[in-house]
Amino acid sequence: MIKIALIRHGKTYGNTFGRYIGVTDEPLCEEGIQQLSNRTMDTVELVFVSPMTRCIQSAELLYPYARRIQIPEFRECNFGDFENKNYQELQSNPEYQQWVDSMATLAFPNGESPEEFKQRCVDGFDKMVDTCIRRHYKNVACIVHGGTIMSVMEKYGIPARDYYGWQVANGCGYHICISERNWKLGRREAFMESEISLETED
Repeated sequence: MIKIALIRHGKTYGNTFGRYIGVTDEPLCEEGIQQLSNRTMDTVELVFVSPMTRCIQSAELLYPYARRIQIPEFRECNFGDFENKNYQELQSNPEYQQWVDSMATLAFPNGESPEEFKQRCVDGFDKMVDTCIRRHYKNVACIVHGGTIMSVMEKYGIPARDYYGWQVANGCGYHICISERNWKLGRREAFMESEISLETED
């Protein structure tokens, strides 16, 4: 079995205002740094991380000793014209209302479509698991984005939930386990072992 700690990055300035922070390369805010500082995490062999600054900083705080491998596919969604804005700032925008009315299925104007984004994240996760199997890693961490976690867990998570059923707060996530044998046979399932919260000492 491969044990994976799948964790959302710490809080950024834009997160505190509920903004759509995707391609904006924000660092952690002071609150986000404090959230992750001095937490005791399980020892891992390797950390896979999104190339965004907020994820790299979070990995440095949570796993300062660990070697990191960046997975470009783990980047957060490109929210296009909605980028770095929140609901209050967008509520009079007709394109935003169309997106809301579509139940969040339309592509973001000048950004990614939800399906493109989800598939990209899943492709990156597949690459990561294949690397773990090939190099015999058994206990790793992933420091990524909320949307990345939701995309992966919607596809592979057991018990099954829809995309929004896997939402996590900043600094939180899931411990999941993957059977190498099942993965090689095409039965790609990620069994949730436990939730990771800010109060948990792992």
